[in-house]
Amino acid sequence: MTKVVGVKFNSFGKIYNFECKDFVPVEKTDVIVETEQGLEFGVAATSPYDQDDRQPLVKPLKKVIRLAGYEDYEKLKVIKAKEAEARKCCLTFARELKIRMNPFMVKSTFSSNKLTFFFVSERRIDFRELVKKLAKKFETKIEMRQVGVRNQAKMLGGIGRCGREICCRSYIEKFVPVSIKMAKQQGMSLNPNKTSGLCGRLMCCLNFENKIYTILKKKMPPIGSFVESASGKGKIVGHNPIVGKVTVKIQGNQTVDMKLDDIEIVK
Repeated sequence: MTKVVGVKFNSFGKIYNFECKDFVPVEKTDVIVETEQGLEFGVAATSPYDQDDRQPLVKPLKKVIRLAGYEDYEKLKVIKAKEAEARKCCLTFARELKIRMNPFMVKSTFSSNKLTFFFVSERRIDFRELVKKLAKKFETKIEMRQVGVRNQAKMLGGIGRCGREICCRSYIEKFVPVSIKMAKQQGMSLNPNKTSGLCGRLMCCLNFENKIYTILKKKMPPIGSFVESASGKGKIVGHNPIVGKVTVKIQGNQTVDMKLDDIEIVK
């Protein structure tokens, strides 16, 4: 059996497995691991577990080198300062070269042999001159990664209109298409200010809430149906599937929210 632990390098990133034969880090413990880019600073995202050695692996597992110590935290402070400086320099150089882009994040390897610049732009850009200037400034390998606005929101994080951390940052691993039809299905206002997330695109929650709305609305009479109720005859003009009620327009233009048990469809 091989002792394995899952490690994350960013709070929004994937979990990668590493062999921890000589170390048994508990969950949320900071560790230094071996990667293809050299040593990296990560956080144990799982507790160690045994992996059957008979299970085939695509690649041999890299190892946990050590638990993070004082010197590693001091080095991390220097790296964070370097990342902040690199982002400012990138903004300055981009303006000088008249490149329309927004470099919103910079990540350095723990061994400081590469800087990765994440940016958003409305179009594909030629950043060869920018890379030359950055490489000369920081004397290290430079990588530029253009991402979409949804990935930008995932990486930066934030609070959604629900008051909680945005879903893409907290648990969504893969983006799926979201359509305006889902907003209509849920009876939402089609005002972009109501249906858009921090990224400016349709909110991801519209997708995973759509299934339950579809199931609940199948149990409800169609809008436009005529009903009998204790308040008199009326016409269904709206649905509230979550609470199991319909909005009925009674004669005289009065609207009343009613439970399904309180109405009878007029055929």
